[in-house]
Amino acid sequence: MELAAKPARRFLTRLLILGVIAFVVPFAYIVTIGGGGGCTGEFCLFSSPESLTFSTGGSAAFVRVTDGAASASSPIALRELWTSRDWRKTVDFYSSAFQTLAAEGFLSPASKALCVGSGSGHEVLALKEIGVPDAAGISRTRAPPLVSSGNLYRQPFKNGTFDFVFSTNLIEQSPRPVDLAAEISRTLKPEGFIAVHTASAGDAYSLRSLLDLFPSCRLIRAHEIDGPLPSTKLREIILQKLPGTEIDNGDSPYECSVVPDHKLRILTSAEPLIQEEPLKPWITLKKNIKNVKYLPSMADISFKRRYVYIDVGARSYGSSIGSWFKKQYPKQNRTFEIYAIEADRAFHEEYAKKKGVNLLPYAAWVRNETLTFQVNHEPDQKVDEKSLGRGMGRIRPSAGDSVNGLLSDDLHSIHGFDFAEWLKITVSEKDFVVVKMDIEGTEFDIVPRLFETGAICLIDELFLECHYNRWQRCCPGERSPKYKNTYGQCLDLFSSLRESGVLVHQWW
Repeated sequence: MELAAKPARRFLTRLLILGVIAFVVPFAYIVTIGGGGGCTGEFCLFSSPESLTFSTGGSAAFVRVTDGAASASSPIALRELWTSRDWRKTVDFYSSAFQTLAAEGFLSPASKALCVGSGSGHEVLALKEIGVPDAAGISRTRAPPLVSSGNLYRQPFKNGTFDFVFSTNLIEQSPRPVDLAAEISRTLKPEGFIAVHTASAGDAYSLRSLLDLFPSCRLIRAHEIDGPLPSTKLREIILQKLPGTEIDNGDSPYECSVVPDHKLRILTSAEPLIQEEPLKPWITLKKNIKNVKYLPSMADISFKRRYVYIDVGARSYGSSIGSWFKKQYPKQNRTFEIYAIEADRAFHEEYAKKKGVNLLPYAAWVRNETLTFQVNHEPDQKVDEKSLGRGMGRIRPSAGDSVNGLLSDDLHSIHGFDFAEWLKITVSEKDFVVVKMDIEGTEFDIVPRLFETGAICLIDELFLECHYNRWQRCCPGERSPKYKNTYGQCLDLFSSLRESGVLVHQWW
């Protein structure tokens, strides 16, 4: 019986050895080729971070698998993510970035760190791996144990909790960037550091917009770095919170005495002004719109609280809002609030049917007072068109002088309001504001008022039609008697705006 059993034992022994070889050889290959994480293809041999604990030895960190590694309570989607090669590559990217920041003194093993909007927790794991054990993440969705869920605009942390706060590609995508930045600042200790990775802020305009979100901080550095994916670039911006600014609600008062340098830089790329008076302005100025260099085509308009378009002298919806702004203005996928300021009652009913347009049925002016609104019609306009009141409307004080002896087909009293003061109440320097102004000569009153009040600094881009005694289309060789100003005065107005840093375009 013993002799019969020996071949069976030898067979089982050989089978066991072959089984061990069949397991060990692929394992050794995966570890050798895939690295210490034991990853190959899209999967790794180690468990998901839900079952991981972190230990530090000196300045290095290692990951240890705890009991219950295959717990069914871990979301399947997160487990698949955590065991992917892409996950490891992204963690390695952040580890490298944080090691550089640590070497420069922005991070240390004693730092209490927070990753805002961390998502699945790459950044948190990277911090722990480089020896910053007191690191946490917060996002709208939880990814335990690395990231907790919470309201990013009302974070569950006391003022001045963290030494280091990190955010990547979050602020520019937030619908409330001002509130988010204020909350980041609130939770940061005085003299603590904020590190932002963003695909935006690559130009002076958008960088200034980002810095404006953090009035309690100073800029330490802004430079370009390689992104986590091949051929991608990011901007890394380091800010330091100033002492004595424990609470920052993002609503610090704004004073405008000098137009900022970042707006002046934009003007170097703007289209030139038309220096010579056009003989056929109705053709020349209309064609000039094709030469306009829109601000969003020259700079990134991220990091703004709101996006606002104000049409002063809007006339009908199709006059410029529907035909031009909606269709042609480059908005960089931003949703704009639209205001139509139009005193002519003939257009009010139309706007009542338009969603997304806020109508102000008044006249933009330099103060709050009652005005006389006058509708003048083109000489060749048909009688039935005149009855609609769709001529060019002009305003003048109710006790004002005559309008060069012109007769009016329609005169009625309207309310005028201080446009500059309204603008200061309605928008802030943290908003992106575009204004189109076609106000039949009143620009020579309102533009100086904008400078006087400082409201001009709230306008990022201005499309201005300047009215002067131009050559008439109907009557060759004759100038329009409607306006006293000359083309030279218009050119002076445009030039003064640009010299003051306002991106103004000649509207038609």
